[in-house]
Amino acid sequence: MQVLDKVRNFIDKNLTATVYYPHEEMKKHTTFKTGGPADLLVEPGRITELQQLIQYVRQEKIPYLIIGRGSNLIVGDKGIRELVIKIGKKLSRCEVKGEEVTAEAGAAIIDVAQVAQAHALTGLEFAGGIPGSVGGAVFMNAGAYDGEIKDVLEEVLVLTVSGELTVRKKEELALGYRTSLMQKNGDIILQAKFKLQKGDQAAIDLRMRELKQRREKSQPLDLPSAGSVFKRPPGYYTGKLIQDAGLKGCQIGGAQVSPKHAGFIVNTGKATSSDIVNLIRHIQAEVKKLFGVELETEVRIIGEF
Repeated sequence: MQVLDKVRNFIDKNLTATVYYPHEEMKKHTTFKTGGPADLLVEPGRITELQQLIQYVRQEKIPYLIIGRGSNLIVGDKGIRELVIKIGKKLSRCEVKGEEVTAEAGAAIIDVAQVAQAHALTGLEFAGGIPGSVGGAVFMNAGAYDGEIKDVLEEVLVLTVSGELTVRKKEELALGYRTSLMQKNGDIILQAKFKLQKGDQAAIDLRMRELKQRREKSQPLDLPSAGSVFKRPPGYYTGKLIQDAGLKGCQIGGAQVSPKHAGFIVNTGKATSSDIVNLIRHIQAEVKKLFGVELETEVRIIGEF
């Protein structure tokens, strides 16, 4: 029996709320809209079922990859030869108690910000335009407009490499610029609790609309992208470095440095993942040659090319 057939049989027998998709095109699961097929993509329907699945594949030594909404991901054009576990809409429950908002890892962080706004809770306005999931936002300590997840996070529920459900407080998570403990220790983020403050609902709504207008004015929201491709080097602005290198509008295949914001790479319609990665490498080489600055990618590049 093939390895991934064993996973399908296990799900059929044990996990009633979990679904799977053989030979699933990953372009359906990334905001770049590129990427070849995963041999098997699974979407767990409950935290308990995700725990069971992880315990099973670890016991059977089956390689797997955890993804969220694919907003920070480039998947190779030949796809992924391992099990892909997507924490998505099926794990997106969100609840509010007083000034605390608890959301499962698959919830869109934009939706959580809107829930907070609806309950007149302030602190998550900055996240109203971040396209990722709660799990991805915590994993990367996502931020925008002078706000970061670490500013409002209280604790997370994780599944450890030993298969245990554990609550970790913010202070344990080593949250820094686009980094966290979970990037190093293999914990899978299942749920996050945010500590917010009571505010004026009209003022919160105004702030979120102002930030939306700023994004629409400065960012290429009309084309598929993964947001900011590179981390900000200390002492520099990435978009300005790329623009000063004369690369604004530069194009390889269907991938283009956005003419609107040089920190973004966009899919103009027919880009492949290879186009995007080749453009990334070209940008890195030019910026290094001209300014001596090493640009580190914020996006994850996975799979076969």
